[in-house]
Amino acid sequence: MLTAQRRDVLLARLRDDGRIVAKDLAAELGLSEDTVRRDLRELAAAGLCQRVYGGALPASPAVADYAARRTVGVASKERVAAAAAALVTRGSTVILDGGTTALAVARALAPDLDATVVTHSPTVAAALVEHPCVEIVLLGGRIFKHSAVACGAAAVEAAERVSADVFLLGVTGVHPTAGLTTGDADEAAMKRTLARRAADTYVLASAEKIGAASPFTVLPFAEVAGVVTDVDPADPTLVELAAAGVTIVPA
Repeated sequence: MLTAQRRDVLLARLRDDGRIVAKDLAAELGLSEDTVRRDLRELAAAGLCQRVYGGALPASPAVADYAARRTVGVASKERVAAAAAALVTRGSTVILDGGTTALAVARALAPDLDATVVTHSPTVAAALVEHPCVEIVLLGGRIFKHSAVACGAAAVEAAERVSADVFLLGVTGVHPTAGLTTGDADEAAMKRTLARRAADTYVLASAEKIGAASPFTVLPFAEVAGVVTDVDPADPTLVELAAAGVTIVPA
């Protein structure tokens, strides 16, 4: 089997099965495990998969830069945003993550909502400036341009002074095995800090994030109240998550 043919098989298996176990696939195709692992390394370097111990998972398109992500899954993000916005109640304090789905949530909040929104995203804060009844608390720090959010020691210190009812968490991957993931270690740490400051955390999971994985773990599913998504409940990833006791909030 030629190299290009092998890689086509690997990508097809990722699409169909949502994962590759290198040892099993090598035996199935009559290849050495080293050959499969080498192909996976090259696919990962091209951004086409996320390598994990023993194999690979589908890579998330949500790790693209901020400008590119604004054009990915727009309708899905809007549906997720509408469902997530309904979780924000009058008089509550909500922590709203950064990223394009969180920005959609800011725009979906009810016009008469009287609440406090804490965010480390300047773009989310700016989107709320003209919201008549929302009080905005912007956490400062070093701006991580990929997601247009503040990270680092100053942002963590500011976050630790916050107590909120709900945290609406953005991730780039939602996978039964890899968990909730994102593409940057510092951003993952900031998200964990914010989650610790809220009574409940809900995951904003537009369609391109379901079944995908990124390099850095944010939280285990046991630490979130639910996953907000518009993906069909019959999707294999959601079936597996539901069987594991994860609450799926339909959008």
